[in-house]
Amino acid sequence: MAPITVATIGRLAVTSDTLAAIPDSVPPELVVDFDFFSLVDAIERGEAEDIQSAWAVLHKGPDIVWTPRYGGYWIATRAADIDVIQIDHEHFSHNEFDIPLVPGRVKSIPLSLDPPEHTPYRKLLMTAFTPQKVRAFSQIARDTAQALVAKLKPRGECEFIDEFAKVLPIQVFLSMMDLPFEDREWLLPRVEIAVRSADIEAKTKNQGELVGYLMQHIAARQEKPGEDLLSMIVHGEVEGRALNPMEIMAMSMLVLVGGLDTVASQLGFVAHYLARHPEQRHELIDNPKLIPVACEEFLRRFGLPNTAREITMDFEYKGLKFKKGDMIQAPKCLYGLDDRVNERPFEVDFHRKPSSIKHAAFGAGPHICPGNVLARRELIVFLEEWLPAIPDFTIDPERPPVFAAGSVNGVDKLYLKWRT
Repeated sequence: MAPITVATIGRLAVTSDTLAAIPDSVPPELVVDFDFFSLVDAIERGEAEDIQSAWAVLHKGPDIVWTPRYGGYWIATRAADIDVIQIDHEHFSHNEFDIPLVPGRVKSIPLSLDPPEHTPYRKLLMTAFTPQKVRAFSQIARDTAQALVAKLKPRGECEFIDEFAKVLPIQVFLSMMDLPFEDREWLLPRVEIAVRSADIEAKTKNQGELVGYLMQHIAARQEKPGEDLLSMIVHGEVEGRALNPMEIMAMSMLVLVGGLDTVASQLGFVAHYLARHPEQRHELIDNPKLIPVACEEFLRRFGLPNTAREITMDFEYKGLKFKKGDMIQAPKCLYGLDDRVNERPFEVDFHRKPSSIKHAAFGAGPHICPGNVLARRELIVFLEEWLPAIPDFTIDPERPPVFAAGSVNGVDKLYLKWRT
């Protein structure tokens, strides 16, 4: 097969010396110049409806491709291979998952570990997500959503991301961690840069600031523990011993970053879709029993994480020669948009059989997101509370949405309007 052309999709204004040399082990027909940090360009040029659609251009080519961007790495474009990469930790390690690699970054525990080392840390973390605790945090989400809707409804407009999408999950997260709610304005921009930025210097700087922030609260919990998640980590044990300072920081950083970014991004994509599809919006209002299926369908259609794995050894996979130390990206949005596992993948259909909706929004295998049940509940709460109260909202035509591409697909700005 001839190489696919994606030169107009996701190209940054950089010089040719930023492109890695093509290794002899990479077949030339698999090489594509694909820069996932600038996929917003495709939307602005009218070539894609959203970030996920811009990613899906890769489905026109081979199942696995190689790009010279960011040091050079592989990209798996199909659900079957993404499944293997997520589950086979012997060949595909989670020790490194950032593209580009961030030298000296704080390791995320248990995310940066592979089984069996990973298992006791995950077991500790899962104690924060018992059914009883998820119910309690879901009620906080509902109370927050109701208060936000009551505040915004009389105004007839809002910037949805800053005024709702970010506020709802961070209120839940700060309650889980027992951290001051007023820290929200300081935390959010630093988490966004630490998660999404392609600028390694900026990413490292912001991660360092987050470490400093956490150190203060870790010290406070060491002196005076509470019933919160941070106290649980600080005083946690694995295999009969207390966590050391590095482990405490690594687990705290994972919870901090994971709790503040992805739910807000998901809410942004869902609100953007519903603002442009009034018939489906009213379908959920008239038949709220469809909301759980709609939640899964939105998770499938608007996948977020674009994390990678580190290849642990030289080996062949489907005729390709992978080398130890190679990185391979497993974009979750390409899983949900794969027409080999989902019929009509670009169509949002609330009447699909739940068992037929295939996505990897929360990963799979040993690294499946521990907070996935709570994240689903937050999305459902939004649909249940916002839609009946503000049923007819549209995108402000004078202020178009602002999307974000990178390690996590996102919506930065979404201006909505409705009649009061």
